[in-house]
Parts: sequence; structure tokens; C-alpha cells
Amino acid sequence: MAKKENTKESANINVEEMVNTLVDNAQKALAEYIKLNQEQVDKIVHAMTLAGLDNHMYLAKLAFEETKRGVFEDKVIKNIFSTEYIWHNIENEKTVGIIEENDMEGYVEVAEPVGVVAGITPVTNPTSTTMFKSLICAKTRNPIIFAFHPSAQKCSSEAARILKEAAVKNGAPEYCIQWIETPSLDATTSLMKHPGVSLILATGGSGMVKSAYSAGKPALGVGPGNVPCYINKNVDIERACTDLIISKTFDNGMICASEQAVIVDKEISDEFEEHMKKYGCYFLNEEETEKVTNYVINFEKMAVNPIIVGKPAAEIAKGAGVIVPEKTKILIAKLPNPSREYPLSLEKLSPVLAYFICDNEKQGFEYANAMLELGGLGHSAVIHSNDEELCKAYGSAMKVGRIIENSPSSQGAIGDIYNTNTPSLTLGCGSFGRNSTTANVSSINLINKKRIAQRRVNMQWFKIPPKIYFEKGAIQYLENMPNISRAFIVTDPMMVKLGYVDKVLYYLRKRRDYCHSEIFSEVEPDPSVETINRGVASMNNFKPDVIIALGGGSAIDAAKGMWLFYENPETSFDGLKLKFMDIRKRAFNFPNLGKKAQLVAVPTTSGTGSEVTSFSVITDKKNGNIKYPLADY
Repeated sequence: MAKKENTKESANINVEEMVNTLVDNAQKALAEYIKLNQEQVDKIVHAMTLAGLDNHMYLAKLAFEETKRGVFEDKVIKNIFSTEYIWHNIENEKTVGIIEENDMEGYVEVAEPVGVVAGITPVTNPTSTTMFKSLICAKTRNPIIFAFHPSAQKCSSEAARILKEAAVKNGAPEYCIQWIETPSLDATTSLMKHPGVSLILATGGSGMVKSAYSAGKPALGVGPGNVPCYINKNVDIERACTDLIISKTFDNGMICASEQAVIVDKEISDEFEEHMKKYGCYFLNEEETEKVTNYVINFEKMAVNPIIVGKPAAEIAKGAGVIVPEKTKILIAKLPNPSREYPLSLEKLSPVLAYFICDNEKQGFEYANAMLELGGLGHSAVIHSNDEELCKAYGSAMKVGRIIENSPSSQGAIGDIYNTNTPSLTLGCGSFGRNSTTANVSSINLINKKRIAQRRVNMQWFKIPPKIYFEKGAIQYLENMPNISRAFIVTDPMMVKLGYVDKVLYYLRKRRDYCHSEIFSEVEPDPSVETINRGVASMNNFKPDVIIALGGGSAIDAAKGMWLFYENPETSFDGLKLKFMDIRKRAFNFPNLGKKAQLVAVPTTSGTGSEVTSFSVITDKKNGNIKYPLADY
């Protein structure tokens, strides 16, 4: 018993020592990477790209022979995509040092590596994912340590070796790319949890991605894709069927963005079936569906049986005890609805497709969402329709990061072939799928952006009324002031008693056309909310087109307040009185004035200057006699 424990402890120490060595070497590489400039980095990445392209068929053959899954020719395409398309996308990105200088807005942005990256790769796309992650890490000067899927260790490490040799030959640090030589769950876990690892870039099964997010550090992971494909009756059915077959058969359905169920409007279901049969797809009967279900699904885990992943349709059928033509492209199982009651509704990563007929668009959307709830939240959803508004509605209704419209999902989701999505082999699922991003992950996700914010002096301004008349007798302007016929005079009792109101009325009465007038002379020192409300009530009855404030600061403040609430009765005084740090950023906005009436201020004292300022001081006498300076300038 003691001997077994010692053996186990020794194995753990070996794993720990191995991972420590890998991380220590990666830290050395990081220190060397930091010294490189953008031109040197781009030279390295370009050389890596060319090396990967030069070996794309060799690596595809290795992957096909080692994993015994997928289609050799499609692996060739994936290897080209992971080098050529990725390089084209990241070639001109600035990822080193100063990446933006904005003199107009006063800031400088500086890019730095995130640090040592742990790269987790799958058995489904081993060489292509390895090259993709190697390129985006080199572009951002991040050393990467791979933990390859055990079933693809040989081909993945060969892809890493080829790109590493090209990188080092062109000036990259010696340990820019490393990998765990002897794969194990312990080694992968130890790597992800190592304090010297800064970020985890994980592509794999849901269990592995969950482990990555549980490692206590930033992670960019990919969730499972249980992709629904809705084919609407308003569609080019032949194109939709062709796209579906191109996608679902690509590498025998191992792309996680491949369609797992097709949902077809009942009006076109017969035509859909005819086209799919014409192109070599096989529709299972009820008995065959049960056999295939029992073979394809692991009922204990309620997940796909690993042995069928990436296998040809005919081979899967044979394993299930179903006889189909040797060249069958896809096995299609017609099911009542997407649910766990019908396990072929789950992700299958093979040329096996669930098929549902829906009564209308509403049910089509419901079936698609049900598929996502069964294990595809956040990933991708597909719609084929000529109705652009319906496509937008579908996109709004689906809880996914990518909505692929009228395109093959496998090739559409990875980006840059059928659309302008960022090309990537790591497709985030966002909070829907408990990931950190919905983006197609690329080099932009692997840099720390630092912003140097320069001190700036904010713009200031000085506003005064559009017209100012002065000198003795200036109120004669009222005789010729345009566009007024109903004048509301706001003042205090003393102005009436001293005869100043009469002087205003004198010029109003000299107007060519008669100007009606009303006097509100109830303004007290420090006008209250109640005074404002009484004045507004009078204005509402009189309906003035000019408000004349006559007196000191209190009368003019009151007139401003009345003007505001006369024109905007819905405005909240509680909102107006809120404090603010910066008037540019205030949360409550004052309404624009002048829709119903003009304001004329006639000051009789040289005091507050209210006649030329944007302030109005109103007192809340019911709640503590508090003065509120209302301001909008």
C-alpha cells in the first residue's frame, strides 16, 4: 500500500516539475518577446504562416491517420484557413508598443502581452487549432504552452514543432511555443492552475472548458454548439439544402458550428426532403431512428458517443445496424420536437441530423431556441430565408453570439469565408454559454491595452441673451418687438406701487396692433415653488406669447421658472434641482424653451444679474426653506 502511494506521489512530482519547467521557460521567452518591435514580430508570424501552409497537406494526413476521424480533404482546407486566412486578418494589426496616438482627444494606447498562455486543443480540429493559436499568440508576443488532446498528440505536436522552428529561425525566443510531451488530465490541470500562466485559451469539450474557467484566472473558452438551422418557406430551397449539406458533411460534421437540427416550414417540407434525397441524404424510418439513437447517444451521460464523432454516415449506420447506401452523405431523423425525450436533438458532431417540421415561424423560432437550451446557448444559429426582417427577428430571438444567414454554418461561423466575421477557430459563447466573450477570438483578445491619458482642459463658454438693450428708455423696444400679442408681466407689489408697470404698459399700448396684457404681481423676495405654480396657472389661462419680468432678481427668477413650467408642464422640479458635478454630463436635462413664448427681462436693480444669467433661484419653503439654484447653460 505504501509503495503505491509513493509511486503516485512521484508521478505528481514529475508532473509538477515538468509544468514548472515549461512555465519557467515560457517566462524567459516572454522577457525576450518584450524586446521585439512590430516589424520583427510580423516577420516571425509571416514565416510561421508560410511554414504552416507549406505543410498543410502533411499535417492533414497526420491528423486524419492519428485521429481516424473526419475527411482528409477538409482537414487540408482547415489547415489553409488557420494559416492563410488568419494571417490575412491579423497582418496589419498593431499589437506591439504604441498602437494608437490620438492628439485630438489626448491619449496614447500601448499594447503589451497578456503573458504566458495555456493552449487547450481538441481532437476534432487538432492541427488547425494548434496553428491558429500559435499565430495569434506570436502576433501578440505571448509564449504559449499547449496541452493537446491525447488522441491527437502526435499531429498536434508536429504542427507546433513546424511553426516553432520557423518562428525561432526568424528571431522568436527559443521557448515561444512549448507543449506537454506526455498528455494527462493531471498535467493539463496543473498547467491551467499554474500561477505563472496568465490566460487560458481553451477549445474542447464542455468539461475541459468548464475546468478552464474554474482555474482562477482569465480564460477564453468555447462552449458546445447545438446549432439549429431554420429553413423558412420564403427561401431558395435548393440553395438552402446545398448550404446545409456543404456544412454538415464538412470534415464529417466535426466543426462545433455545424448544424445539429434542421427546422423546416411545413409548406416546403416535401420539397426539402426531395432535394436532400436527390443529393444523397438518407431519411431514417422510426425503427432505424431508434437504432441510430441508441448507437449515437451515450444515455448514461446524455451526450454523443465519442466513437461516432467525425465518422462517415454509412459507417455510423452500420454500427447502429442500419443498412444505407455506401455514399450516404447525412443520416436524417425526423422527430416530433426538440427535447431530451428525443436524444438526437443533442449535439452529435457527425453527419447525423435531427429534422423537425414546424407549423409556422413562431414554432420554428421556438424549436430553434429549444435546441439551444439543450446545449448550444451562446454558440451559433442559422436561418435560411429571403425575408430580411424575419432574419433580423430570428437574430434577436436567439441566445447566441453568431447568427448565420443564408450560408453554411460550419464555414460561416468561423468567419471571413461567407461573411465579414473575424476568422477564428475559437468561437466564444458569451454569458449565454458561461464564456467571457461572444467574439470570434483572435489576437485582439490577447493583448493588454494600456491608455496614457493626457491632461486636458475642458471647453468653457459664456452665454448671454441674444439681445441686450440699455440706456435710459430702453423699454421702448417693447413698442416694436415682433411677434407678440399677449404679454404676461411678472413683478412684485412695489413695482406696481412705484409706477414701473405703467411704463411697461405705456409702450405695449403704443403698438400698432393691440397687445393684451395681464399682470402677476405676487412675487415675494426669494420666490417659492408655490408662487411659481400660481403664476403658471395664470399663464395657462391667459396663454401669453411674451413674458415680461420686471423688478429685481426675485421677479426675474420667478418669471424664468414660470416660463419653464408653462412651456413644459411635465418637467419635474425634483429633477431640475438635482446637483451635478459637470453640466456637460448631468443626468437630468433641461427642456428647450421658446416654443410658446419669448422672455423679456427688465431689471430695476443692479443685483444678482439674473437678467443675463442662466440661473433661477427658487425656494422650497414647505421643505426646510431651501433655496435651489436651477441652472442650464
